[in-house]
Amino acid sequence: MAGIHARALDEEDALDSKNPAKVVKDALDKAVEKIAEMTTPPIPGAPGSQPPSPEPPSQPREPLPPKPDQSAPATGTATGAPTGAPPTARAQQGEYLTTSTGLRLHDTDHSLKAGERGPTLLQDHHLREKIMHFDHERIPERVVHARGAAAHGVFIGYGTASKVCKAEFLEEGVETPVFVRFSTVVGSRGSADAVRDTRGFATKFYTKQGNFDLVGNNIPVFFIQDGIKFPDIVHAAKPHPDREIPQAQSAHDTFWDFVSLHTEATHHVMWQMSDRAIPRSYRMMEGFGVHTFRLVNAEGETSLAKFHWKPKLGVHSLVWEEAQLVNGVDPDYHRRDLYDAIEAGAFPQWELGIQVFPDSPDQTFEGIDLLDSTKIVPEELAPVQPIGTLVLNRNPSNFFAEVEQVAFHVGHLVPGIDITDDPLLHARLFSYLDTQLSRLGGPNFNQIPINRPHVPVNDMLRDGFHQHAVHTGVAPYKPNSLDGGCPFMAGNTTGAYIEVPQPVAAATKVRRSPASFDDHFSQARLFWKSMSPVEKEHLVRAFTFELGKCYEQAIKERQLRVLANVDAELCAQVAAGLGLPVPEADKPAPEVEPSPALSQLGGVWPTDGRIIGVVVDPEHLDGVREVTAAIHAAGMVPLVVAPHGGPVGDGLQAQRTLLTARSVEFDALLLAGSPPPGADAIPARDAKTGDPATATAPVDPRVVLMVQECFRHAKAIGAWGTGANALALAGCAASDPGVVVGEDADEVFAAISGLLGAHRVWERFPATIA
Repeated sequence: MAGIHARALDEEDALDSKNPAKVVKDALDKAVEKIAEMTTPPIPGAPGSQPPSPEPPSQPREPLPPKPDQSAPATGTATGAPTGAPPTARAQQGEYLTTSTGLRLHDTDHSLKAGERGPTLLQDHHLREKIMHFDHERIPERVVHARGAAAHGVFIGYGTASKVCKAEFLEEGVETPVFVRFSTVVGSRGSADAVRDTRGFATKFYTKQGNFDLVGNNIPVFFIQDGIKFPDIVHAAKPHPDREIPQAQSAHDTFWDFVSLHTEATHHVMWQMSDRAIPRSYRMMEGFGVHTFRLVNAEGETSLAKFHWKPKLGVHSLVWEEAQLVNGVDPDYHRRDLYDAIEAGAFPQWELGIQVFPDSPDQTFEGIDLLDSTKIVPEELAPVQPIGTLVLNRNPSNFFAEVEQVAFHVGHLVPGIDITDDPLLHARLFSYLDTQLSRLGGPNFNQIPINRPHVPVNDMLRDGFHQHAVHTGVAPYKPNSLDGGCPFMAGNTTGAYIEVPQPVAAATKVRRSPASFDDHFSQARLFWKSMSPVEKEHLVRAFTFELGKCYEQAIKERQLRVLANVDAELCAQVAAGLGLPVPEADKPAPEVEPSPALSQLGGVWPTDGRIIGVVVDPEHLDGVREVTAAIHAAGMVPLVVAPHGGPVGDGLQAQRTLLTARSVEFDALLLAGSPPPGADAIPARDAKTGDPATATAPVDPRVVLMVQECFRHAKAIGAWGTGANALALAGCAASDPGVVVGEDADEVFAAISGLLGAHRVWERFPATIA
């Protein structure tokens, strides 16, 4: 019965024999018997050993037995002696959640705080154990954000933040070296770039007051409100632990099981199912500090603020088919794009901005709880005020030494920037330090060159693994006289970091969140209502695809109930795609005012660094030299695509061939010719050629395929001369949106360049949702 996965044995059939070999044989025999009794054999791929219910589990029970296709190693001792214990003896035991020492727990959803809105307490032993163990689950790669790329650059302050923040690096004209790392969250180091996932956007500022780390994401909200839940969401999103699949994806049962039960994740799920989760490039990706921080000005006045990175090139994403093609054609797509752009001089740029709010006692703004990391403040209510520019202008010289060993920490602060009582932020203050102990081999990770501050360090920290410093003196303690009292304490006037003296109300220690944290759907609905019809279509498709990859019907039904509380139309469209009934919402949908800033459409952006494919026929090169020069002059990159590599005539070189090129590499396509089928245009050499009969077609079938893909993905397409022949064979007309046909190459490119400012020809996408 190899390859057939039966449903689990009933509880009374659980493995309890003392003979491991007999246990396995008996289990397989019973599984075979059960399959034989079934009219239809089960479909392989069930995530668990028993089917779940759409209703959340409520009655305590022992852990489920393994599936019949699973077996643990024999329970012998380290020296080979049999123990007689069943294979499940080393699995988790008991029906209640405990600490690692067996202490039963009553709550693992909330950290221990000084009152519902108070700071997280250091005495929370469960939080510290849970986060500590999670931090050390992977060695040596990061537990999350393992797949990444990074670059050096400079940040230049505008001085506009001085009214609210005294940090020196924000002063007018101050240039601060930076190192920025972009990453996916769920996948391993070897996973693909263009996956549907949250992206990290972490910036290390080497300021004159010490390092400041702004550790953010490309999505402004988290899945969770309290850091104690971070191990839960990551465990759910990571590959299933029994098979280590699927890699770098959320389209599986454990993820949707968690988020359909833990509905505070709903707002983040909306962002992750949107186009935002598959950016076209790191250069076209927004960044957010996520949390609310407390800013302090020179007079000691405080404000609350959220940080935003706005890309100069605008926010732009891949469409789903493009992402699937990219991950096969070039899994390093985003990494390559970043490094190639910097090498080509098309330096990525972002503007740093802040939303500023009064530092009120309740820490809310317009009814929005600023301590809830699952909430945003719409930009229409609090505009993003620009305070500086980031430019990335230098690639790493050694990927491991710099990109892999860089260590960020939300507790790396500078005077003028302080933390708030966000319970997610407080857990991160512990977690980021703790995780470096195993990943970077000890407590001296800040001495690694990429992490070293650009200011003097006298920290009285000594010894430990990988100690690079050679300390002198005999008194690494305070107070001392043997070292002349050095180092001395700094004061407010000598650049010391002094926490804002915030009052902590007399409160009872509790594991609770404030009532304002209970609203899980209004901002998810705000996101949906702010989308354009095309973006709504993409959201529906993403939900339908991801839930369609789940095995358990109960999980799909449960998530539809969640979507019903977001929007009836969204729920109905996804339910139709899944072939499931539409559930009723638990309560009327809240009224929300759409936020245009949440949509990626509607703007016109610079075209710096865009990649233009230029298809040529070596027999017809009219206008090619002129148009490639015009592309370069416009700050874009032309890639000549020819039937063969090397020189193609008129002093031109082919950068791509019809064998190696694919449409997903280009932002727009120019057809300078329609080359006939090349010598390798046969299925035995290139599967893209399709039917063998195409070898006698007038135009190479790979050119036709490239045009069709670009058209389907709403990219601008231009043609002149014989290039129009390929358009006709691809079924594209000069009257179609975003298709430009002319006699003059420069005029065609000028029109295409204008279309590129909007990223895509959006009207080409069909949309049935208003």
